Amino acid sequence: MTGKSLDLGKDPIAKLVLSLAVPAMLAQFVNVLYSIVDRIYIGHIPEIGTMALAGVGVCGPLVTAISSFASWIGLGGAPLLTIRMGEKNLPAARAILANCFVLLAGVSVLLTAVVFCFKGSFLNWFGAGPNTFAYADEYLTWYAAGTIFAILSTGLNSFIVCQGHAKAGMLTVLVGAVTNIALDPLFIFGFGWNVMGAAVATVISQACSAAFTLIFLFGRRPQVRITFSGYARKIMGKVLLLGFSPFLIIMTDSVMILALNAVLQRYGGEAGDTLITAATIVLSFMSLVTMPLGGITGGTQPILSFNYGAQNSARVKRGQAVILCACLIFTSVMFLVSRFGGSAFARIFTSDEEVISLTAENIGVYSMMIIPLAFQYAFVDGLTALGIAPAAISLSMFRKIVLMLPLTLLLPAFSGASAAFWAEPIADAAGSLVSTAVYLCLINRILRKREAVRVEPAGRA
Repeated sequence: MTGKSLDLGKDPIAKLVLSLAVPAMLAQFVNVLYSIVDRIYIGHIPEIGTMALAGVGVCGPLVTAISSFASWIGLGGAPLLTIRMGEKNLPAARAILANCFVLLAGVSVLLTAVVFCFKGSFLNWFGAGPNTFAYADEYLTWYAAGTIFAILSTGLNSFIVCQGHAKAGMLTVLVGAVTNIALDPLFIFGFGWNVMGAAVATVISQACSAAFTLIFLFGRRPQVRITFSGYARKIMGKVLLLGFSPFLIIMTDSVMILALNAVLQRYGGEAGDTLITAATIVLSFMSLVTMPLGGITGGTQPILSFNYGAQNSARVKRGQAVILCACLIFTSVMFLVSRFGGSAFARIFTSDEEVISLTAENIGVYSMMIIPLAFQYAFVDGLTALGIAPAAISLSMFRKIVLMLPLTLLLPAFSGASAAFWAEPIADAAGSLVSTAVYLCLINRILRKREAVRVEPAGRA
């Protein structure tokens, strides 16, 4: 590795995990601030705050869906690039980044067109009611205009981190977050733009992050820089296959939000909008758990990928064990926060006592199994880092599609609207058990098979 980047093949594993996990975790904490800061300010807009907050909450699935496409390509390409670096096959690594850059640019244009063509239908499907539709439509219209910035900043940042430049990856997010925090009160209250002000601030912030990312990856510091050659459908196919697991995890979060909003509106009666407002705050809290947790497991993937490419099984196993420990420490801390800080967190968003009470109660329910969730994230992202796409995809689908979605839809039919919040802890517990069992059954076989493989000659992706 060059410059101030880490040596993924030689530095002590604990040092590597700490050096990569902490910046990645902090970056995701800061990244969550994009939506949370918006929601805090929106929730305190005089007279319209509660309904405006519910409207922005309805946009959550689409905002999450947009970021899922960036992660599909970024988290699909980054492990492949790092494996090639472990093999010392830099021409192939450059080809992977070139193909991913083209994919990200193309996807951003396509998504922008789709959102603008169908945003009204999307918002109706996602639970926007007569009182919240106007706020949701205004926020989404302005946010969608900056889709290319959201896609490039999120997707390309993976290629900074995977080369050992963890601090630069964190700065990419910090640049945008600091800009967003500074602009939000000016645009929302100073200019009186309300919901539109929050969306415009977010777009400008993401543009700043995207610019920083592009300058870095076209510059001299990274060993693998963006180039404009080596395009191949085969490479794009590998990227999309491997990235499908993290894409599925994030995309199904959108489906879960959609399902949750729909059942709360359907079974909540007159309290439907209030329940959606509470759910928006609950999901904001959970994003403070899952996004940094994903930052830990995603940010440390280069350790596993590089050493897997270098056929160093002992370092792969050691790396996975230390990564799991880091995840367990983080989720244990957040579990305690969820037990004792739910009401305080809700009060940041609203002064409505009914919403605060509902939110605090359901933060406790929704976060009940976040400690076992550490196993799910560590092992599924671990399999993704090793290029084992089928297993990672299957485990992601089992937790989200097989367990959580049906439970979200069915539980309220028997026990009322609030029962929908119980789908998350049930799925987290069962999914984590299955993921752990599958990983332990597969890992030794995967590593032995890798050790027997002759490394690809330089130049082939």
